[in-house]
Amino acid sequence: MYSKNGETYFIVDAHVALWDARPENQRNIHGKQFIDCFYDYHRNLSPESEVWPYEDYLYQGGERLMKDLFTDGHVDHAVFQPAYLGEFYDNGFGQTEEAFALAQAHPDKLTYNHHWDPRNGEQGLRQLREDAKRFGLKGAKLYTAEWHGESRGWKLDDHWSYKYLEAAQELGIRNIHIHKGPTIRPLDRDAFDVADVDKVATDFTDLNFVVEHCGLPRLEDFCWIATQEPNVHAGLAVAMPFIHTRPKYFGQIIGELLYWLGEDRIQFSSDYAIWTPRWLVERFVDFEIPDELSEYAPLTTAQKKKILGLNAAAMYDIEVPAELQLRDETPTEVPVAS
Repeated sequence: MYSKNGETYFIVDAHVALWDARPENQRNIHGKQFIDCFYDYHRNLSPESEVWPYEDYLYQGGERLMKDLFTDGHVDHAVFQPAYLGEFYDNGFGQTEEAFALAQAHPDKLTYNHHWDPRNGEQGLRQLREDAKRFGLKGAKLYTAEWHGESRGWKLDDHWSYKYLEAAQELGIRNIHIHKGPTIRPLDRDAFDVADVDKVATDFTDLNFVVEHCGLPRLEDFCWIATQEPNVHAGLAVAMPFIHTRPKYFGQIIGELLYWLGEDRIQFSSDYAIWTPRWLVERFVDFEIPDELSEYAPLTTAQKKKILGLNAAAMYDIEVPAELQLRDETPTEVPVAS
């Protein structure tokens, strides 16, 4: 929990990962390109005091994650959102077994989401059913720009993708997180386009679609889709660190999201370990919409509390102590069209 000026915040970091990008796990040059791009985001958008040595960045491990999030980082609960990237890393980029073991050891602090790739066809569907049972999945992280053999991406409205979403609906995997943000070398920018979110959100109204990175740099496209689709949510991973380097730009992002989506469909994410949550939480609590952005309403404490944790807690049925819920209001409910 984080407290300041008499207010206490329940923090849910809705997008974290454990990864292994060490040279011995890199399958080819693309594995190095990918982690180097991550590191460029990290060092260019972080305060100097928060920049890690490159070697530490290649692999964190569970002990450091627990310290960075829960001992030092003000986080009350976090959700793993792994990326597989098997074409770039021998044992995958996101460390499934280590992350799941941590979630099992700390169920009060961690939720494990898994991944799938519809290009794996029937075999992948069978694996999805096994994974849902083994991991007790409530959510998944999808990476539409991931390479797979000769394919360099897929779309949410592809034929096989629909089969997987239908299976997810049947299995109770209701929260579908999708990387729809800045490109990462060597992946293709257009494979992260947000247009395919529109169709699946319309056709799968029992699912929540959390668009990670809120579509950046396609924020306007994303907002026009999300305002029409009440089961589309915005994840702030990657957007958050602009609070340091470009506060006016961050103010525009938050202002647009609040205008189009409202305060109940925005989720805080540090994108650990690209960034650590402590400084992001502290700066967001202190953040005010810049005066020159007068078209946007002021950012209220209640809105900050929802964004920092109450929205994701509602989505994942995470218990919030009564004293940390909003005063004179019922807990935030996740809006999903019936």
